[in-house]
Amino acid sequence: MKKSVLFLIASLFSMSVLAQSIKLNKENLEPSQVYLSLVKMQGKDVVKVEYDTTIQGADQPTFVKLKNLNLKNGSIEVKVLSRLMKNAPSTSRGFIGLAFRINENHSKFESIYIRPTNGRADDQVRRNHSIQYFSFPDYDFDRFRKEAPEKYESYADMGLNEWITMRIEVEGAKAKLFLNNNKQPSLIVNDLKHGENNAGSIGLWVGNWTEGYFKDLKVTKYDAK
Repeated sequence: MKKSVLFLIASLFSMSVLAQSIKLNKENLEPSQVYLSLVKMQGKDVVKVEYDTTIQGADQPTFVKLKNLNLKNGSIEVKVLSRLMKNAPSTSRGFIGLAFRINENHSKFESIYIRPTNGRADDQVRRNHSIQYFSFPDYDFDRFRKEAPEKYESYADMGLNEWITMRIEVEGAKAKLFLNNNKQPSLIVNDLKHGENNAGSIGLWVGNWTEGYFKDLKVTKYDAK
């Protein structure tokens, strides 16, 4: 019994030492179909990511990727704040979130994002679409709604222009999204479409007509690979 407890403690310790706060600067960030800048908000440096409005379609590789980072299983935590760009159409939702397991040429990755304008909408259907999982390139939100309605979306209270803490725990073919340090996940995905053995970098993701802000990125690797 004592050996089992000691082994568990050792395992937890070895996992915790792999946790790290990631410094966000232009030297370790690579924009993909977005505009990147560093700005100050409330006296603190944050990353500003603006969607390129010339990009066609939804759920695209529109993110700022972390250089020299490879994650298979682990936890990704970041604070996000979303605003609508000027002249944004009525269909804009302030799409913002994280991409993970991004391959080298950005042709394959998983993502979970939020739609802050939906969180307090008067329309219940819109509320039910506050959180979204997609898998690039084959599984966007539209395909999921047609083939598996409600399975890859969920509701959570949120709004524009406020800091929201997102934490994604990914292990194998499963991912969970936790919002604002809640103990229970707001979305569970049990079948990540690229499978359990995929690995890659992390991206600060924004969608159509979104001006997004990111800070306090922390990454914990569950394995040393």
